[in-house]
Amino acid sequence: MPEPLLKVRDLHMHFVLEHSLLQRLRGREPAVLRAVDGVDLELARGEALGLVGESGCGKSTLGRCIVGLYRPTAGEIRFTGGDLHARRDRAQRRRIQMVFQDPYSSLNPRMSVRQTLRELLRVHRMVPKHDVERRCRELLDLVGLGPRALDAYPQQFSGGQRQRVAIARALALEPELLIADEPVSALDVSVQATILNLLAELRERLGLTMLLVAHNMAVVRHVCDRIAVMYLGRIVETALTEELFSNPRHPYTQGLLKAVPRLKPGRSSEAIAVYGDPPSPIRIPSGCRFRPRCPLAQPVCEEQDPVLVAGPASGLHVAACHFAWTAPPPEHTPEVELEVEPLSLN
Repeated sequence: MPEPLLKVRDLHMHFVLEHSLLQRLRGREPAVLRAVDGVDLELARGEALGLVGESGCGKSTLGRCIVGLYRPTAGEIRFTGGDLHARRDRAQRRRIQMVFQDPYSSLNPRMSVRQTLRELLRVHRMVPKHDVERRCRELLDLVGLGPRALDAYPQQFSGGQRQRVAIARALALEPELLIADEPVSALDVSVQATILNLLAELRERLGLTMLLVAHNMAVVRHVCDRIAVMYLGRIVETALTEELFSNPRHPYTQGLLKAVPRLKPGRSSEAIAVYGDPPSPIRIPSGCRFRPRCPLAQPVCEEQDPVLVAGPASGLHVAACHFAWTAPPPEHTPEVELEVEPLSLN
């Protein structure tokens, strides 16, 4: 098999919380927040992988570790067969780019779109000086904005338009991997689908590899080939998109699917299957992390921490649950739909 474009092995990202003088004098160890706690992940070239889970499960932290904004506590990140160290050179930083969640804060309000794009193209020497203006226009055309947007400032755009500018900025460096960190969650519902269609078409047109971070299962189904479900700092299930939706094996995944609102009139919603709040990443439960909220929990779940195990039908479907492949499949998996019209870039 070909070498994956991205390979993450046993990645940890821990944050040591503030430790008061009194606590130090008493000999107490500082509290540690384990945002990412042993993640293994692979991403093939040209693939779109969705990373889903509740808020606070470590999705965005994992993305920031991959792009180089955080220095991991432990673990390994390999890109095109080589190690990505904490201190990356300009070429390594260029190959992985990120689109952030909030377009209102990710753009410099004092720089016009032209200044933002020109600075990137100049610093990274992406094109000759005489081609910078042409390339700026090409990038805006790529994301569905006209050349008049070059002289505008971020505050003059709507939320959806700002996110298009942010996408153009990320594409200016011609990355091989694009990490989109909840790119539509801060936008109005009416424009979310157009941004998703834009990402899907850009991926096909440019041959991009994409990691899409989201908490909305319908969003990742629309865009991604494969989905990884994350809970409390770890991956608990990974499968091809349609396989995950038709045959979820981890109780947490089943609960996320049942919690998705129905979009068709007259269709009642399923009862939410995931009860309670996630435990604190400072005080992670013993054994299975999902045990305090799991309807299938047994004594073994408190004693043994389950690992990802492949299913009998396909090695592409793995789940970290003691009963993932012995419990009967769910009787009903809710139909999750995202009805949108394709967006033309012409």
